Amino acid sequence: MKHRAIVTGGASGIGAAIVERLATEGLDVGSLDLSTGFDVTEPTAWDAVGAVEIACLNAGVLGGPADPAEIDLESYRRAFAVNVDGVVLGVRRLATVMPTGGRIVCTASLAGLTSIPEDPVYAATKHAVVGFVRSVAPSLEKRGISINAVCPGIADTPMLSDISRERFRSAGFPLLGADDVAAAVWVALTSGETGHAWAVQPGRPPVDFRFPRVPGPRTADDGSVGAPPSFS
Repeated sequence: MKHRAIVTGGASGIGAAIVERLATEGLDVGSLDLSTGFDVTEPTAWDAVGAVEIACLNAGVLGGPADPAEIDLESYRRAFAVNVDGVVLGVRRLATVMPTGGRIVCTASLAGLTSIPEDPVYAATKHAVVGFVRSVAPSLEKRGISINAVCPGIADTPMLSDISRERFRSAGFPLLGADDVAAAVWVALTSGETGHAWAVQPGRPPVDFRFPRVPGPRTADDGSVGAPPSFS
């Protein structure tokens, strides 16, 4: 029996490449896309999603202009709804229906690991995705479910305007192909890790990004007490 998989935003771009890669690996893949009536921002849409072994939460949109004074509220709220709610609502549902051994990969971005002055709203949403993935991993692991993020650099997909694409090409700046990101998703799915973020750049294999340690508090005697304790 084939394992079942779902991919949000699976009708085009990176999502379509992920669908194709999972099908090539022998999975029975379903695409959940706004173009076919599935809105990742609607909780009732997620209520209808059943048990699957693999889920790739990939749907995403851009955020808006570089100048914060020009941020359009409708675009801002739409970006957070699709990029963040679409992940949180999906994970919430999958945590209740996904069997032991289930695997989730969320498409974040290098914008979730560094600054992107050209689109600060998009960067904010992707930082949220990375933080959410890292933070829910321990709870999901208790359920036997893994979750990871892939963080692609700039990819040649329909989200990239013709003008931007030509500027990158004229500057000799390499762009990722959608297939490159799909390959990184497969690496994350099969890594055996959870709570990790995989950076994806042209000409490099996916990199298991190592986050710097945040400085911890010190006691009165100048001794470090490390990370906060977990009470879960």
